[in-house]
Amino acid sequence: MNTRRLVVLLLAAGAAGVIALMVRGLVGGGTKQADAKPNPPPVAMSEVLVAASRLEPGQTLDASQVRWQPWPSNSIDGSFIVKGGNTTAASAVNGTVVRAPVVAGEPVTYAKIVRSDGGGFMAATLAPGMRAVAIGVSVASVAGGFVMPNDRVDVILTMITGDSPKRGTTRTVLSDVRVLAIDQVSGNKDQKAVSDVKTVTLELSPQQVQVVSLAQAMGSLSLSLRSLGDNQAVAGNSDPHDRAGDTGDSGLVSVLRYGMQRRQAGGGGQ
Repeated sequence: MNTRRLVVLLLAAGAAGVIALMVRGLVGGGTKQADAKPNPPPVAMSEVLVAASRLEPGQTLDASQVRWQPWPSNSIDGSFIVKGGNTTAASAVNGTVVRAPVVAGEPVTYAKIVRSDGGGFMAATLAPGMRAVAIGVSVASVAGGFVMPNDRVDVILTMITGDSPKRGTTRTVLSDVRVLAIDQVSGNKDQKAVSDVKTVTLELSPQQVQVVSLAQAMGSLSLSLRSLGDNQAVAGNSDPHDRAGDTGDSGLVSVLRYGMQRRQAGGGGQ
């Protein structure tokens, strides 16, 4: 092979290589080197108090019903209870009552709980649909002072129906109702002296409120303390106007049983 032919071949090979490189660049061949990105900064976290299970209004709280949950610090509301310093689950919720429903995992806020010595506590302890009503009492009319908050009682109406000779009648107008407070004391540990008791606050349905209001106007009321194991309500006359002075009446009377009113035959005092 002569020198001239060899030079031509070398030039042709070189041109082919240049063309191949140009074509590769035009079609985007090759692997583009990835740009290194810095890691995002870590999210600052705190621990907030959340409900361990669903909490209902009126429910008394303790540390077993709540837990600490990691929470992004920049998402913490001012009403959240945040762990830190001397704040513990017990110190945050002991002695408090739920004011509004809280689902499991939801932060427990100061807007949804109330302390027993704070405003709104009585409203928070009421069951849905119930009312708090205070009645005037004497020491003798509250089982000698042994009726305490959260006890269950029967409400008894006593009326004087005649003076010559002196006659009277008594009957149970409400059965198995809860005592919310004695005067303004709602806890047994702070029970005041028996001689100072002036009022008892009861938890009643709207219908029972009317019964008690009418009964107070008709005579004097007293409370009969129920056994802790006694779950059977005593039938009571819910309307003091239903022949209240006649212990032998066999007509229709309004009977309140488990808070429900119905009409039935048979009268008579309780």
